[in-house]
Amino acid sequence: MKILSKKCIMIENKMQGGYATDMDEYAKSIIPIIEANYESYTETERHIADYFLNRARPERLSAELVAKELSVSPASLSRFAKKSGFHGYREFTYEFRNSYVEKSAVEQQQSRLVLDTYQNLLNKVYSLFDEGQIGRIVKDLKWARRVFICGRGSSGLAAEEMATRFRWIGIEVTALRDNENMRMQTVFLNRHDLVIGLSLSGTKSEVLYMLHRGFRQGARTLLITEKNRQTYEEFCNEVLLVPSLQHLNYGNLISPQFPLLLMIDILYAAYVNDDRTRIERIQREIQRTLRGNNEER
Repeated sequence: MKILSKKCIMIENKMQGGYATDMDEYAKSIIPIIEANYESYTETERHIADYFLNRARPERLSAELVAKELSVSPASLSRFAKKSGFHGYREFTYEFRNSYVEKSAVEQQQSRLVLDTYQNLLNKVYSLFDEGQIGRIVKDLKWARRVFICGRGSSGLAAEEMATRFRWIGIEVTALRDNENMRMQTVFLNRHDLVIGLSLSGTKSEVLYMLHRGFRQGARTLLITEKNRQTYEEFCNEVLLVPSLQHLNYGNLISPQFPLLLMIDILYAAYVNDDRTRIERIQREIQRTLRGNNEER
């Protein structure tokens, strides 16, 4: 299993296969990498992470200055950088300077604040995007005889949206939002199934239980979350990271479903592009069927 993280997601992804447009207008950012790996850091490393998430300035990033300000050793800075997927602290600060965007305290119109926050979130998605992983997930979707998407709360609403989108292009997919149905369905999971769990926190017990059981019974498993935990390797074939709304100036203005819905759009577009001729034929047939049904009425 490949957990998306670290240096690999800072490498420029050249989009292939035609399912992505030019992304030159988006900016790579190191922030989502730190956020995704935050829980894997030691207490000292979290202290360093908090500094880069909240108050680091690009002109004051030398190891000596940062170590003195944080009362940590240069070796701790190096370990933090390596755990974040870089060769060392120098490479880490180079990427940080390149992606640094100063937080503005200037008052703006509310609508502009929301739009700017969406743009920042799109930049985060681009920073986490792994083209190879999207391709693997598309293959899983095509291979599976049945797809089960589970989520609770706002993630459950996103699960319903994802199920509806993919059902209309010929995939046998079921959305599960309540604990009882999730547990019941685990009894019938097998190696022909794909289980997709949606949980921004990565801690919803019933979602994780369904992924555990599915993996143990031979199903392919995918978790879409904003957390990058090593324990997911035990029961997930893929962990697809979405950006956190934390550390955005006005992240509280954005729906918590939006990062999930954005990733669902990416998966949907990739799947459609991979088998466009067949899907266009399915959609034409659906439209003819719906028109015929309306005429009969």
